[in-house]
Amino acid sequence: MNWSAVGAAALALGVMIGAFGAHALRDRFDAYRAGIYERAVFYHFVHALGILIVSTFAKTAQLSPPSVNWVCALLLAGIVLFSGSLYTLAITGVRTWGAVTPFGGLSFIAAWLLLAFLLARAQR
Repeated sequence: MNWSAVGAAALALGVMIGAFGAHALRDRFDAYRAGIYERAVFYHFVHALGILIVSTFAKTAQLSPPSVNWVCALLLAGIVLFSGSLYTLAITGVRTWGAVTPFGGLSFIAAWLLLAFLLARAQR
């Protein structure tokens, strides 16, 4: 998988989703829902940048391609589950979507811990 392209596409999508929320949905959101949407966009951006950065580790031989695949896949899953559930919650107002969010958070945590482990192991 070309994770650099995935990261770049995820960043573009983050800009589009953020702009959509700021312009098209502004009048539909109360302060609570706007805050949720903004948090989703923030985490989307941070972790899309993570995908872009981690993807370079295979190109510089800091990590093997399979290791990079695992970390990037976990980051992408986190974006979909964490940010996706928060986008859906903010737009629909259905709070049960919040039950999905922790799974995305766990995916983010797993990705960063796996990256730390892999980089520490590569240093030896």
